[in-house]
Amino acid sequence: MEGEESVGEMSEAGIELEAEEDMESNDSDETLEGTCIETANEQGEPMNTQEADTCTAEMSDREESAVQQYRFLPAGGSGTVGKRQVLKKNPATAPSIDLVIIHYYEELKLMRFEDMQKITTFFKKQTDTANQEETGGSREISRIKVAVSEGQDPGGTPHSQSNDQIVRLRGENETAERTGDDIGKARKDTEDLGDLETGPKQVKLAQYPMSYFKFQMRAFNSKWYDSFVWLEYSVEKDAAFCYCCRLFGKQHTRINSDKLQNQGYKNWKKALSSFREHEKTTVHGASMASWRGFKSTKEHGDICMQLHSASLNEIQERREYLRRIVAITGFLAKQDIPFRGHSEKEGSANQGNFFECFKLLSQFDPFLQNYSAASNSTYLSPISQNEFIRSFAEEVTEEIRKEIKLSGMYAVMADEARDGKTEQLAVCVRYVNLDGNVVERFLGLQELKVFNAKTITSTIEALLDANELGNLTCVAQTYDGASVMSGTSGGVQALFRANHPEAIYIHCYAHELNFVLCYTCRAVQEAADFFDCLECVYTFFNTSLINHEKLIAVQKQLGLPGHELAQLSRTRWACQLASVTAMLENYSAVLTCLKEIGTPVAVGLRMKLCKFSVVYMMVMFECLLSITEGLHKYLQRVSLDLAEAVMYKEAVCDTLKAKRSDEMAQSLYNKAKTICQANGSDGQSSFPRRKQKRMKEFAVESTCGAAGTDLGSSDNLKRHLYFPCVDRMISELSQRFSSVGDSILKGVQACHPSLITFLSQDLLNDVALHYNLELRAEEIYVAKHYLAKKNEEGSMPDILSVHRLLDCDMFPSLKKLFQIVLTLPVSSCTCERSFSALRRLHTWLRRTMGQDRLYNLAVLSIEKESVNSIEPGRVIDRFATLKSRRHTLIIPPKK
Repeated sequence: MEGEESVGEMSEAGIELEAEEDMESNDSDETLEGTCIETANEQGEPMNTQEADTCTAEMSDREESAVQQYRFLPAGGSGTVGKRQVLKKNPATAPSIDLVIIHYYEELKLMRFEDMQKITTFFKKQTDTANQEETGGSREISRIKVAVSEGQDPGGTPHSQSNDQIVRLRGENETAERTGDDIGKARKDTEDLGDLETGPKQVKLAQYPMSYFKFQMRAFNSKWYDSFVWLEYSVEKDAAFCYCCRLFGKQHTRINSDKLQNQGYKNWKKALSSFREHEKTTVHGASMASWRGFKSTKEHGDICMQLHSASLNEIQERREYLRRIVAITGFLAKQDIPFRGHSEKEGSANQGNFFECFKLLSQFDPFLQNYSAASNSTYLSPISQNEFIRSFAEEVTEEIRKEIKLSGMYAVMADEARDGKTEQLAVCVRYVNLDGNVVERFLGLQELKVFNAKTITSTIEALLDANELGNLTCVAQTYDGASVMSGTSGGVQALFRANHPEAIYIHCYAHELNFVLCYTCRAVQEAADFFDCLECVYTFFNTSLINHEKLIAVQKQLGLPGHELAQLSRTRWACQLASVTAMLENYSAVLTCLKEIGTPVAVGLRMKLCKFSVVYMMVMFECLLSITEGLHKYLQRVSLDLAEAVMYKEAVCDTLKAKRSDEMAQSLYNKAKTICQANGSDGQSSFPRRKQKRMKEFAVESTCGAAGTDLGSSDNLKRHLYFPCVDRMISELSQRFSSVGDSILKGVQACHPSLITFLSQDLLNDVALHYNLELRAEEIYVAKHYLAKKNEEGSMPDILSVHRLLDCDMFPSLKKLFQIVLTLPVSSCTCERSFSALRRLHTWLRRTMGQDRLYNLAVLSIEKESVNSIEPGRVIDRFATLKSRRHTLIIPPKK
């Protein structure tokens, strides 16, 4: 009774007492209850009958005290009865009634004492029977659990219980049916403990539940969290756990005996010492290592991911290194600067432009200063240089190829030129891009082994197929006037049309205009002699440094600008006008200088230049060539369409016809006479009296030294020089520029908004029929009214403007027809420009360059704008795929 009163007083004071799991003391002896339980747990199997009887006899004195502790639990208290795991695979072999009661009612804090007394009495009656009849005991326990779950007395007497107690009893019945191992695993999944995502559940309460140890009340202390990061607390069990051992420790029987890992530790009296001892164990160390590895994996990924990440960083560093090399490659290629040097060894004073640029960049680039490339992968060798140049050129060509495919049609332009001892064929394409702009791009440079129509045609076809353009529509082909190119039966244009029947042949208009001047000079002998004289004067002053210096000195004495004499060339258009203009500007200085030099050659040249006919032709050709100069420049424009080219050519013809008049001839005569008088020339006859030769003793087979026409008078100059030259130029301009069929040309002109035939359906149908295009009449009618309003606003100056105004959904066939007309090339000037780049690239210092390197450098030199727009990363990716690399250079795709 004294024990009951003391416990009652503590309950009234608000202190909750719980049944302890381990009644450990400071002495070495442990309670018999703990000994029996731990023995059962360690061995993992039930005790035999003799051991159970021994335990029961030794613990008989403690049964009453255990029941008394259950009696004085306060209603609604939060204490937790200590849990025991005595029942293993067969509950019938339980060693004592007290252990069975604790096992089944360890968490029933609200159970009335009368119910416990009934159950205790019943278990006392059934203990011996359970030990003797194992199977029968198991069935009896099952019957008791069913009775309890149904709210009945285990002995058979029903009684009333609350619904909450029934539910809790049913939950305990399910727990009791598990084996000991299953119970241990289930307890690991405690809901109020930490998991892999949250980490240790370190709950901090104002007051933790108190437990009775002998005569002392102890509880969990939240300050322990600071010393033990792995420590966590379960409010439900009022027990401490080791987070890392619970989740990452090895799960076997011996380790499961560690309460910090499996059951939960409650002995607060020896908590600190137990925690420290636990930390020293090998199992805990392994668990901590596993926990740290898990956190590292969660933060940085697993080993494969970390290796992948490290490899990714290395790849990115290599790519940054290669970006510098790509930038140097693009710069040198755009500027037509040689890459290699005479000696690229380490000790060389000049290792070449490529190495010197790299070293210069390294002086100011922090990345190159800190990055050390592997000795076997510096990517600076001549082979790597060629691969970078090739990768860059292929990226530029790929951009051109994509634009052509999006356009759907193109025109091909080709021209050949001699490069040293080889013949080079330049191929270019013309198309309309998605922005509505007409562009001409350089496609390739091929060496011709054999110069004939079949070889040239197969070379062009192979280049188009290599760029995947063979299946697209080729609307036209443009070459110069050479017979091997323009032949109607066996020429390139005829062989090419066999595979591309829509590709009409257009003779380059710029070449045509140059031929006009050439044939004019050949037709009039005096004109041919005049240009030969100009070429002789240029050679006299520019092949001798002394003569050139004297000419400059005379120009300064006379106060003339220091203009150089111009050289004549058969391939450089409009150079005749430059030569004539330079001679007129330096005429007085040239005569004075030739007189001072006084050599026989100088005297002969001066005599020719002093002739009135020569002065007259200088004035005449300056006038005539100035008319064609604008057309020369205009025909070189990329955006020029065929209709406008024909219009400008006709305008030049009309101007020349207007110049063919007596007034114009007299004006030229007066201007030439003024120049002669200003330079002290008497305007003597161009043909002085010749001494008659005696030929009586000779057999004369041909004329020798027949007297020519005197060109000193105005009429003779007009009839024998001026009118013949003008008539020849008008005739050549009228007869040429007619390679395109008349119906196609008229259809092209019908697309120009300034002509009367604009949008003539009959003329447009001829073009549409040639290209197998179904042109709808309704579109033409609607377009006429729509474009008429736009024309009033002044927004349609040319065909390109009309093409931009037409909507592809509203006028699909008409817009495509205008695209075809814009794609038709007028000249092959882009090919000629490529040869100018070739002359800068393939100098005598770079004659050892191979064909592939020359072609790739030509692409980068000509297509400078595309080089600026290419992302270096694309060049690096292509460089990495050219062959197997020692190191990975491509960033793997994200999963």
